[in-house]
Amino acid sequence: MKLKFCFIVLLIITGSLHAQDEILKIGQPAPEISLPDLNGNTTTLSSLKGKLVLIDFWATWCAPCVKEQPELKAIYDKHRNQVKAEKFEILGVSLDKSKEHWQKGVARFKINWLQLSDLKYWKSQVAKDYAITELPFNVLIDEQGKIIAINLHGAALQNFINNYLSHQK
Repeated sequence: MKLKFCFIVLLIITGSLHAQDEILKIGQPAPEISLPDLNGNTTTLSSLKGKLVLIDFWATWCAPCVKEQPELKAIYDKHRNQVKAEKFEILGVSLDKSKEHWQKGVARFKINWLQLSDLKYWKSQVAKDYAITELPFNVLIDEQGKIIAINLHGAALQNFINNYLSHQK
C-alpha cells in the first residue's frame, strides 16, 4: 500500500512539473507583457521587438532578487552601447504590492532600465502567463520575441548575454 501511495504521489509531482515545463519553452514566442511603468504609462514587451531583452521578474521583498540587482546593473552598464544602439534592454517586472516599496527599491538600486508592475503580487496575470513560482526569475528573448534562455543567473547570465551580443554586431 505504501509503495502504491508513493507511486501516485510521484506521478502527481512529475505531472505538475511537466505541466510547468509546457508553459515556457525555448524557441516559442514569449507571452505578451503589457503593464504600467512607475509613471503609470503602459509599456508592452512587443514594443521592444528588434532587441535582445532580458525580462527580470523580481520584487523588493525578495532577498535573492535584491541581491541580484547590482549584478543586473553591471550587465546593463557594461552593454550601454548596445542599449543606446537599441540592440539590448532589460525589462524589470516587479511582483510588489506596494508602489511606494517598488519606487524606493528602484531608487535604492539606481535601476535605470524599464520597470513595470500592476502591483498585484502573485495574482498578476504576467506571473500566471510565465508560470512563475519563485523569484528571482528571468527570461531572455531574441529580436523576434522568441525565448532563447530561461532562468539564468550570475556568471551563466553574464556569459550568455556577452556571447549573444558579441555575435550580433
